[in-house]
Formats: sequence, structure tokens, C-alpha cells
Amino acid sequence: MTAGAEVFARPPLLAIIEHAEDEGSGLIGDMAAGIGLQVLRVGMRDPLPNLDRMPILVVMGGPQAVYGPDQRLRDEVALIHDAVTRGRSILGVCLGAQLLAFACGARVKPGERGPELGLGAITLTGPGRDDPVFAGCGPALPVLHWHGDTFELPRGSCHLASSDAYVNQGFRLGRAYGLQFHIEMDAQLLDAWSRQIPLPDDAQGWLRQTEPLRRGVIARWLQQAVDAVP
Repeated sequence: MTAGAEVFARPPLLAIIEHAEDEGSGLIGDMAAGIGLQVLRVGMRDPLPNLDRMPILVVMGGPQAVYGPDQRLRDEVALIHDAVTRGRSILGVCLGAQLLAFACGARVKPGERGPELGLGAITLTGPGRDDPVFAGCGPALPVLHWHGDTFELPRGSCHLASSDAYVNQGFRLGRAYGLQFHIEMDAQLLDAWSRQIPLPDDAQGWLRQTEPLRRGVIARWLQQAVDAVP
């Protein structure tokens, strides 16, 4: 099945959960628009999505802690667990990856090496280089980091990526992908984040140069997710 607006003349297939005003879906939302999506800003009190109506789930980042007292995150963990149990296609980014790991029984904790911030890269493992979503990326992928917490790998998952600071940067479990790093960055997000974390003066140039690689990852994940919809 080929992703494109002309193919999907039906209700949205994909739900994007956002947790903070400045942590939108960026390239992911832009590229998923053709298959039909609904953005739910759970951090701003929108309801959680109905998995019966939207079989593809994207969970974005945010400042919250998975192990904190936020009941809405607990409800979200239950939703993600249900989606994993049903074999749904899921993409968790940063906090979303931590929520996915937690929903799959893994521990999430403060990072022992402190916050990982700014432009950097992740190194793909052998299975990561062979993974269809990361095919063609080579041994490493340029990304932006912004997290203080980290996760352990869920039992039975495939370890996809690491960084110099944190070994667990990405995993796959069934059709669910958890990515601690940010592949969604676009010019608008980068501009907003540059006022909060240290970025070099040429960060927008870095973004333009590296965007094709990250778009490729997103496109392959979306295509895989769309092909799995009954």
C-alpha cells in the first residue's frame, strides 16, 4: 500500500499524543498528514485516543516523569499496554519511548550521567542497522537529544541504538518502536528549543543537512505501520 492522501479518503488512521506545547510532532505530523491523523494534546487535557478508530499510535515527548504521580500518564501507560497487546504500530519518542518501555514492564529512572542535551548522534546496533526502519542510515544517525531520564530494555525487545552517554537509545518490540532521541525536529521546533537548551549558531544548517536521513526513518516507519492496517 502506498502512503498518500489520495489513498486514504477515510477517517484518521493515526493518533499523535503530545504532552507539552513546545514538544509537537514536527516532521512526523507533517509526513503523516497524508494518511489522516488526529493530534491529541494530553498535556493540555485532550482525551486519549480510541484505538478501535485509530490503529496507529505516536507518543511524543514532554517534561513529565513516567515514575511521577501524574494519573493521566498512568492512563496513557494503560492505553499503550493495550496497543502493544493488540499488536498495533506504535512510535514512542523521548517521553513516549519511556512510557512505552514502562508499559512493557521495564524500569524508567533518572539518568545516572545527567541530562543529554543538544545536537548529537546515535549509533545503531547490528540489529538496528538491519532493521527495516533504519535501513540505509549507515552506522549512525544525526539526532537531537533532550532528556534526563533513561529506560531499561523491555524483556524480549530488540536493542536498536545507543549513544556515548546512554546505551539504551532505541528498541523495537513487535510493531512498537521506542526512540529516546528526537527525529521529529523541524525548523519551528528547533527555533523554540534553541531558547531552552544550548545549540550552536549553525543549528538550522545542521537541520537542513540531516533532515533527509530522519525523513527516511519516519517514512519507512509510517509505510510499515500503514501496511499493517487491516
